[in-house]
Amino acid sequence: MRQKLFFSERPEVIYAVGDVHGCLDLLHILQEKIKADAALETGDKWIIMLGDYVDRGPKSSGVLEELSTTQPDGIQRFCLSGNHEDSMLDFLKNPHRDHRWLEFGGLETLQSYGIPWLPDDNRQLRIAVQQAIPPHHITFAAGLPSLIAVPGLCFVHAGLLNDVPLEQQEDKHLLWLRPSQQGAPSVPNPFLTVHGHTPVRNVAMVDNRLNVDTGAFMTRRLSAVKIKRDGEVTVMTSDG
Repeated sequence: MRQKLFFSERPEVIYAVGDVHGCLDLLHILQEKIKADAALETGDKWIIMLGDYVDRGPKSSGVLEELSTTQPDGIQRFCLSGNHEDSMLDFLKNPHRDHRWLEFGGLETLQSYGIPWLPDDNRQLRIAVQQAIPPHHITFAAGLPSLIAVPGLCFVHAGLLNDVPLEQQEDKHLLWLRPSQQGAPSVPNPFLTVHGHTPVRNVAMVDNRLNVDTGAFMTRRLSAVKIKRDGEVTVMTSDG
């Protein structure tokens, strides 16, 4: 079970960043824009990464290295787990050629670690993986929380089960749930849920949910939302 982080106060500004999926160049562009914007703000500033750092794009290893070893000056960065990190970790427990992770982005991730093709048997695959993937990348992915909540805001990768207290939400839903599976709450949630996981053309607000995943690996546009303590929301993208 992954950790859930609850804070009794919220910072002056939060920047929530959608699914990176191995697009290290877009992450660098968007981070520079966030840093420049944050320099104009007073008070505490956070970046919350919404998960799915690996798979599909070309530089998953570089994204994990960036997030696990650096911290933007003057901004506190939190990283949530996505379902792709969970699937990668499951593969790493017992690497084998028919693991489902390899069917939805795992091959591209292995290529980013210098494994251009799958070895002929599972033993060779395990050896190649152990030699290629740094232990601190695995430790980082394994330690990512599944939920971050501050007054008025909840950040998850995928979604929430409605009418279930945040403390009781299960990781399988926080990391995998699609908006169509959530159902309508019997009582409106007293917070805005900010998430990724389900690609949309543009950052979208629907039913008190803010979806920040604009499919960076397909669209070449990584998006974020800037949420101020007073409730003002601004969309930021790597391409504009």
